[in-house]
Amino acid sequence: MTAVVDRPASGPVLHAPSGTSWWFDEALAAEDRSFGAGGYAPAAFDPAAFDGETVADVVVVGGGFTGLWTALLLKRRNPRLSIVLIEAGKCGGGASGKNGGKAHGYWAQLPALSDTIGSENALAMARAGDRAQDALRAFSKEARLDVQWREAGNIRVSVSPEQDKKLHAYLRHAAKCGAGDSVRPLARDELRAYLASSAFRGGVMFGEGATVQPARLARALRIAAIDAGIRVFEDSPMVSYHADTPCRVTLRQGSIRARQIVLATNAALAREPLIRPWLSVFSSYAAITEPTERLEKLNWTSHVGFADARMFLHYFRRTDEGRLLMGAGAGPVAFANHWESAPMTRDRVAAGRAVRAISALIPELEGIAVEKSWGGPIDMSSDRLPRVGSLVPGKVHYACGFCGHGVNPTYIAGACLAELVDGRAEDWRRLPIFERKMPELPPEPFRTFGARLIRRAILSCEDAEAAGQSPKPLPRIVAALPGVLGMRIGVR
Repeated sequence: MTAVVDRPASGPVLHAPSGTSWWFDEALAAEDRSFGAGGYAPAAFDPAAFDGETVADVVVVGGGFTGLWTALLLKRRNPRLSIVLIEAGKCGGGASGKNGGKAHGYWAQLPALSDTIGSENALAMARAGDRAQDALRAFSKEARLDVQWREAGNIRVSVSPEQDKKLHAYLRHAAKCGAGDSVRPLARDELRAYLASSAFRGGVMFGEGATVQPARLARALRIAAIDAGIRVFEDSPMVSYHADTPCRVTLRQGSIRARQIVLATNAALAREPLIRPWLSVFSSYAAITEPTERLEKLNWTSHVGFADARMFLHYFRRTDEGRLLMGAGAGPVAFANHWESAPMTRDRVAAGRAVRAISALIPELEGIAVEKSWGGPIDMSSDRLPRVGSLVPGKVHYACGFCGHGVNPTYIAGACLAELVDGRAEDWRRLPIFERKMPELPPEPFRTFGARLIRRAILSCEDAEAAGQSPKPLPRIVAALPGVLGMRIGVR
């Protein structure tokens, strides 16, 4: 069913977002086709929500990519561990199943990471992303549900002179870091071989890059976890946790006692007192079109992924069925990290920005039918890099701060958490995402109101530049404030 797009004569495009992603709906249907009505539920598995009391070595809270990878990698390290995983909704129904499904590591972020954590640490993260990409590829081949893993690279495009400068700066920095082999420039004519959009001015091609159906990946990880002997309970939200001896997780109907707890709850962790000072909650919205042959007519026959060079970037890719997914990382900022507030998932203007970006970035697709849009919260760390650590050493651990870049880094975080819980420090815990010192963000209410003001200013500047205009003086001054203040988040 095609969703109605409200295109007023003036002002923003409006679109009514859904509470669930198209990815998630399609993944559940695919699971039903593969395993029968109700999805994968072997005879020895109880699909009901958690009810009662149980004991485990480890309880993982959160059934998205981070939680599922942590549980699986822990089980691989120590098959004798008793692991319980609980998920508030359905695995793949949250952030993991709402993202764009573009899988790549950190090569595209090398310049920014080098400024934040130094060139050596930035290269270490980029190489860790390569290892994560290898692991994702291997899992896609063995998964019992087709996750539609397609490798064709990743392209950053420019649609304005300001974005040209960003791409040129990246190429210079990559060469300086000795990473020139990971990327190559694309002239406008070369870009047309991948996607013949009249809006593109040039691009940068990264060899590392794949697309995946993200909700299928989450559902496939759930299947693998069940097969590995991990007890998985969906529709089982945590009410509270206590770092006693043993630890205890309380649910609506019962509790779980365990030696250790892993919190893999994404943006919900922004309410934790020890995490709140350096984690903010933003939002991202995406829209998906109906299948169309117009993509092939524009030479878009491969599964190369795209993104522009904005600070609040647009990301886009095609699906196996010939649909276009367009995402816009420019959704509202949550007040005081209230990640469940309506603007995180129900903002018609933010959804409309994703819809409008289709024709702005690919004018040849003006008027294409949009089937569905959706939004969700993003856990933004103060230095734009995930962090893995412990709230209570030896008992309660966490990973968060993925900044909307989740498919590849969640494997890295899961591997790091598995080492942390298992107690054997190997190579993953030596990465800079593990327990580094975090710059603190301003206190409330200055944080929220400041972030909202800067967001509006940056959007105003980037919209003006994309239209070939000069930004107005006031937005330009406000947009520059994060950089002037030495912040890492919100810097153009």
